[in-house]
Amino acid sequence: MRDVLQLEVEGKSLQIQRLRDPRCRRMRLVVDERGARLSMPQRASQAAAEAFVRDNGVWLLAQMAALRVGEDGHEDRPLSERPARLPLLGSERAVHWLPARHTHVLLAADGSLQFHYSAQAGQAALVRALAEFYQAQARAQIGPETARWLPGLPRAPRRFVFKQMSSRWGSLAPDGTVALDLSLVLAPPAVLQYVLVHELCHLIQPNHSAAFWAEVSARMPAWPDQRQWLAAEGRRLKYRLRSLLAVA
Repeated sequence: MRDVLQLEVEGKSLQIQRLRDPRCRRMRLVVDERGARLSMPQRASQAAAEAFVRDNGVWLLAQMAALRVGEDGHEDRPLSERPARLPLLGSERAVHWLPARHTHVLLAADGSLQFHYSAQAGQAALVRALAEFYQAQARAQIGPETARWLPGLPRAPRRFVFKQMSSRWGSLAPDGTVALDLSLVLAPPAVLQYVLVHELCHLIQPNHSAAFWAEVSARMPAWPDQRQWLAAEGRRLKYRLRSLLAVA
């Protein structure tokens, strides 16, 4: 059973997802792009849960801060607060907020973003416009890459879908649909290319055998570098997209 534990930790008010698990023998805190979660035994008390969280408060806040704040100390602000920059393809882009009739986002020739917004646009409209922009940018990145590798594939992918994924970066459905995590559009282009190549190679080898990795290496010899980047930065990447596209 899930509920929310609200309490003050080290002077900060936090909301922690709480899961009572009959298989759980001791309390466990996890922090990822979905926030902080506490797994606890079925019969553990509220007081015990609060004490456990407070005892681990310093660690908890450090983990949450690591997701929110990048190496440059930058922390994303809600779109309704008109942030001065937004992430795209591995860099922070300056944002120019321009009053307009319709809300939409454009990529300027100098690499900055033009965020056109109507006077009636609330957070939901701003989020929708940014999500559509990120979708378009992601598709623009994979188009040339897909065409590049199609001649060596047994069949073409049926279609591509970009969505927010909780843990995976991509998947290949039995019908040939390739799903990719939308947060990859925030990463350096080579990272998105690696995940794309990974999924395309599953059209040849539907497994993770040595033969599969040979196919990946033949197309992208430096793939271990991109995989390592995802291991180090992936959680923050997913958290950033969730934060940017949060309506409430």
